[in-house]
Amino acid sequence: MKKAAVFASGNGSNFQAIVDAAKSGGLAADISLLVSDREKAYAAERAKAEGIPAFVFHPKQYETKAAFEREILSALKAKGVEWIFLAGYMRLIGPTLLEAYEQRIVNLHPSLLPAFPGKDAVKQAMDAGATETGISVHFVDAGMDTGPIIAQKPISIEKSDTLDSLTEKIHRAEHSFYPYVLQKIIEEKAKVVPK
Repeated sequence: MKKAAVFASGNGSNFQAIVDAAKSGGLAADISLLVSDREKAYAAERAKAEGIPAFVFHPKQYETKAAFEREILSALKAKGVEWIFLAGYMRLIGPTLLEAYEQRIVNLHPSLLPAFPGKDAVKQAMDAGATETGISVHFVDAGMDTGPIIAQKPISIEKSDTLDSLTEKIHRAEHSFYPYVLQKIIEEKAKVVPK
């Protein structure tokens, strides 16, 4: 059983999906910590309800990213965390964590990367008139959604789709796809998708 931390900045629906998969046996991970950069993130409420400790920090209270990442790293090490799963964490990961968890930080992104990286990926896809978008699971590097892609799932954009309906469709798919891919990574059966 691998010890993992989930990083989330918002509602935490993917955090919940990961926790549920771990509880049901679909993901061989012990979710040992939630890390959030927003005190009012609902993800922290979900963690509390699940009895999972949360490390909530205020980035503006630190002089540098390295300073708050050192504190996060201490919390991760105290829990024996081996893997980091990003689930709606809205900050770039810096060298402090990248070096400590090389090839062990995984992100979920709501597009078929390299298309539509960064914020508002669903809106980007709709604004571009794309007929397809999807989900990418990738290892994290120093760039914005540029790390090696592990798995992708395409999702069609229907003419009737609104931003809300497409976002909901992607979220529904993420909740099963992300834990499934995480399990493959833990089993070391996931192969990086060639570029």
